[in-house]
Amino acid sequence: MMSSQTNLRPTDGSPPKKRSAAVIGAGFGGLALAIRLQSAGIQTTLIEARDKPGGRAYYWEQDGFTFDAGPTVITDPDCLRALWRLTDQEMEQDVDIVPVMPFYRLNWEDGTNFDYSNDVTALAREIAKLNPDDLAGYEEFQKYSEGVWREGYVKLGHVPFLDFKTMIKAAPALMKYQAWRSVYSIVSSFVEDEKLREALSFHTLLVGGNPMTTSSIYALIHKLEKDGGVWWAKGGTNRLIAGMVKLFERLGGITRIGDPVVKIETAGNRATGITCASGWHDSFDAIASNADVMHSYRDLLTGNRRGPAVAAKLAKKRYSPSLFVVHFGVKGTFPDIPHHMILFGPRYKGLLDDIYNHGVLPRDFSVYLHHPSASDASMAPEGHSTFYALVPVAHRGKLPVDWNTAGPALEKRILDEVAKRLMPDLHDRIVTKFHYTPFDFTHDLNAHLGSAFSLEPILTQSAYFRVHNRDDEINNLYFTGAGTHPGAGIPGVVGSARATAKLMISDLARR
Repeated sequence: MMSSQTNLRPTDGSPPKKRSAAVIGAGFGGLALAIRLQSAGIQTTLIEARDKPGGRAYYWEQDGFTFDAGPTVITDPDCLRALWRLTDQEMEQDVDIVPVMPFYRLNWEDGTNFDYSNDVTALAREIAKLNPDDLAGYEEFQKYSEGVWREGYVKLGHVPFLDFKTMIKAAPALMKYQAWRSVYSIVSSFVEDEKLREALSFHTLLVGGNPMTTSSIYALIHKLEKDGGVWWAKGGTNRLIAGMVKLFERLGGITRIGDPVVKIETAGNRATGITCASGWHDSFDAIASNADVMHSYRDLLTGNRRGPAVAAKLAKKRYSPSLFVVHFGVKGTFPDIPHHMILFGPRYKGLLDDIYNHGVLPRDFSVYLHHPSASDASMAPEGHSTFYALVPVAHRGKLPVDWNTAGPALEKRILDEVAKRLMPDLHDRIVTKFHYTPFDFTHDLNAHLGSAFSLEPILTQSAYFRVHNRDDEINNLYFTGAGTHPGAGIPGVVGSARATAKLMISDLARR
């Protein structure tokens, strides 16, 4: 088994020093960072507050059903395989992933269905159903998507933006692809049909962005999906997390589960150690946080002036919405309902305005319906099916409702909509159900305002304008995850871990 431990060998010929690091938070970003550090010969301790690793990729087992908290869409699996290949291993020894086809079925209230995939012939048929004249425009959009993918993901997706000069260097490419325009605006410049515009712009919602305001750079998601496909981990997204934990521990990494970090200890401009709720304490050469960025600065850095100073700045930024998710297990199997569906409501822009700008709980909604047992029967008891129905809602700073009261009512409305659109006898089939609210995001994940995706991915909060991968003053304190560049989503946080690991390995080699 190969190791890049030689990266830490001093140039004077003396034996390499064994460096140590702590990573706070065992979500995708934290795990990816911990694996990279441990692979490089840095003794790494991964500390998780909850009773299971995963962060937002948590899961529950209830009445024989397995419910993933999310995320549920795996794209660019090669960014994950790369973690195993650091030490000449293969992901398949720990995780079994299978392709999902179609990627998504989009459904509108008038009964129109649109199956989105990377099957060129099938997709052309779907576009022609909506508007044959848009076929040429879609091909041009794909060329645009490839361009922003090359500039925004391949070249810049793993680069830490620590100073404004780095941003200036990236500016020409951003200008070339009109990054100041929104994804919806760019899509609309290529295709005319409104349904197709919605089909090609909704993806930003999967990373917390409003299609009407999120930078057009995020159109790169289409290139990611076209080349890499959409995948499912057998047993649930939680099995991908479990596989990453296995890899980390096999490399010699240490996991500490169920013990929240309460303080990052500092001395001057150095982070010195970690203290947990149990009283456990240890010292480290470097510390990285995959926790919510506001929580990290405001709550964990209370002993250093840097904590409240940065928290005050973060409080002024725009945060992504929260989510309301209904998990339900039902009697019966439904081969006609694919793995991923989007049930669009009667409004698109107006609904987004309500969620992102007005902070109201609208009467209508669009629903992301996840049906994992369509791909994996193990997610439910025999003869049963597992689902979750997700709707974006304004975060708690804009929508300060009592979710103990609002939750049950919204749950019923969502299930009624799924019943009306897909399964008339749904309520009679339900075996078990529960919902997850913005309050739960705050309580379980320390998510500021209950935001599900951290900072909103607008241009003025991207790259250099997000939380830096290394703190500007505490020079051995690092960050990874949705609040850093490039942002939320599995490829995003795994990319942030790659950028942060490069910094940490280089910095530790010099000390």
